Amino acid sequence: MKLLSLLSTFLKDDQISINATVLEQHSKDESYHTPHDPDVVVFPRTTEEVTKIMLTANDLEVPVIPFGLGSSLEGHVIPYHGGISMDFQLMNKILEVRPEDFLVRVQPGVTRSQLNKELKKHGLFFTVDPGADATLGGMAATNASGTTSVRYGVMRDQVRDMEVVLADGRVIHTGSITAKSSSGYHLNGLFVGSEGTLGTFTELTLNVYGIPEATLAGRIVFPSIEKAVTTVTNILHAAIPVARIELVDARSVQQVNKTNETNYIEKPTLFVEFHGNEAGLKQDVSFAQSIAQDNDCEEFIFEHDTKKRALLWEARHNLAYSFSHGSPGKKMMVTDVCVPISELTGAIVDARKAIETNGLDGALLGHVGDGNYHAIVMIDPTDSDEIDRAMKLNQHLVHYALERGGTCTGEHGVGTGKAQYQQKEHGPALDVMKGLKLTLDPKGILNPGKIFAIDRVPN
Repeated sequence: MKLLSLLSTFLKDDQISINATVLEQHSKDESYHTPHDPDVVVFPRTTEEVTKIMLTANDLEVPVIPFGLGSSLEGHVIPYHGGISMDFQLMNKILEVRPEDFLVRVQPGVTRSQLNKELKKHGLFFTVDPGADATLGGMAATNASGTTSVRYGVMRDQVRDMEVVLADGRVIHTGSITAKSSSGYHLNGLFVGSEGTLGTFTELTLNVYGIPEATLAGRIVFPSIEKAVTTVTNILHAAIPVARIELVDARSVQQVNKTNETNYIEKPTLFVEFHGNEAGLKQDVSFAQSIAQDNDCEEFIFEHDTKKRALLWEARHNLAYSFSHGSPGKKMMVTDVCVPISELTGAIVDARKAIETNGLDGALLGHVGDGNYHAIVMIDPTDSDEIDRAMKLNQHLVHYALERGGTCTGEHGVGTGKAQYQQKEHGPALDVMKGLKLTLDPKGILNPGKIFAIDRVPN
């Protein structure tokens, strides 16, 4: 194969693989989407090697699909047109920590937990927490967010600069290390969330934050989803600086108890966390408690113990895996949408009804402080009727969100799973996006078929 021959001129043998097991590992992510093997997997170590890979692929018109840990949920890394899966596990160095500037510079294969372990030495932490211990390159590619976005913002808010290798091998920087700039187009905003369709990230410069003096987390239980969501909006209106505020419905709590051997009340629950100083936290918690009581909360418990607080968030983060492990033989479909906060109560109530109407086993949870919620549904991959009902549910949730000014995905990204909704959501702006894609990738080699289809697809 000509491709392998050319790659071997600048990559070592252990950086190239056509092993069946390795190909299979790179044929899928954690989603329900159908796997497809790449032709070859490469493991670059430097920006220079990435550049040579891109030049080779561009000359041969071979697809290139960036790969982090494969933790995405909408088929982003599945190489449906074959080609090169570019695995960044060897580019996993923390290149520079700048404590005085609250910045860090990393390679794309660095994981969130790896970064925070290093930052802790400097009294700093990285805020974006999607649950999975994803790579930072992958998190930037999907504009990941998670539990802390209500306080600190999403991935796009944390990226100060990126080094990007374009399809034709050019290496560019998308920003700078300054806190602000009015110079030129906002390329950070363009490339973050582009899912490997515009360029390949080889370095990221990210904002980091001081570790709070004190942290307090707990659970607030309500008789209904409506009461829980109303409490969220009331807390936000009161400008209480909550760091995390997560909704889990009764079915979710039931699964948490089953998996973690906890005995939480199985009713709609808010998992909340506050960051600050000791004096300020007492006032914030007292105010939040009075708001919750006004909305008929049935239990208001805060965990002062570090281990119990960790258990609380571990249960929340591992909820999707709890469903997977608790449903042998079934596949998990996780979908997310985001709506204006004023529409959130109606959206979640409607979603609960839609799950039951379709006769599915599903749970609702989400980062309700910013209007983003998820549905987890377990489906039998051999049952075509159940798959059809799950797809109808997904479509219903998306259409409900779009009709109310929302988006088809708040944080998982488009991949292949949400590509069908792009025209409905963006209208004529989608043509502008396609124009940008063709300008930067005229041969269509960069993760083809993701976000939207274009006319030019590599052979």
